[in-house]
Amino acid sequence: MKELNLPAAVHNITQVTQFVNEELKRLRCPDKARRQIDIAIDELFGNIARYAYNPEVGNATVSIEVHDDPLSVEITFTDNGKAYDPLAKADPDVSLSAEEREIGGLGIYMVKKSMDSVIYEYRDGKNILKIRKHM
Repeated sequence: MKELNLPAAVHNITQVTQFVNEELKRLRCPDKARRQIDIAIDELFGNIARYAYNPEVGNATVSIEVHDDPLSVEITFTDNGKAYDPLAKADPDVSLSAEEREIGGLGIYMVKKSMDSVIYEYRDGKNILKIRKHM
């Protein structure tokens, strides 16, 4: 497992993406899966940066672990910010137009649809969100 600890700030999304992409490149991750993971990183780390410690800035840890059978990567986002389960909110009704839909939730919905699993837990004062993508 590889791990990166850094301030949960929007400008660090690029650093998190590069960190994960180094491992994905080593695994010869297909481009489509890499793009889906990049979008998930943008959404998930961005949410931590914007909301977990607001208005302060705290740290977040991003780890990546490779699993076999099937070959997959698991990326874990951990922060000590406010407890928040992004999976608890109902999925947006994507059959409605953007004007008719409630604001929020579309990014998490996209992550849930593009990853093979998304799991959240709050444990020991930490938000822990894990995403897994099969190669």
